[in-house]
Amino acid sequence: MAYAVTSLSPEPFAALFLLGDEALAARGGRRVIADAPLGFPCRISLDDARPGETLILVNYEHQSAPTPFRASHAIFVREGVEPVVMVDEMPPALRRRMLSLRAFDTDGMMLAADIVEGSQARSPIERLFEDPRIAYLHAHYAKWGCYAARIDRA
Repeated sequence: MAYAVTSLSPEPFAALFLLGDEALAARGGRRVIADAPLGFPCRISLDDARPGETLILVNYEHQSAPTPFRASHAIFVREGVEPVVMVDEMPPALRRRMLSLRAFDTDGMMLAADIVEGSQARSPIERLFEDPRIAYLHAHYAKWGCYAARIDRA
């Protein structure tokens, strides 16, 4: 079964890069500089920022359904990167990490979950999508718990 991993659009975050640090902090965000080759996974490019690159760390509501599973968490976004959709392949930042896969129905209720190495995610994704009630998956970075990307049937 084919699946597609989709990043976030840069549009909702573009204005954040125009704000000064004080105004950004007033909106709950922080400007950070990547200081290591791993550890700063951008949710737009679905790859890690390189040392020296600037990112915005901001809270993002990734599960907006009015259910007990409504959720938001901190994410990193970079300016000037393109969004991605990868079919039957895990993007670099996800492939490098342990993932929590969370399966939701059309109402936003979580029906199942699994934990898997990102490089080995194909089988668990396919197994979760065997359940016809599951409409989409959210991948989270298991260690920090933050939202990584959405996964749909392709």
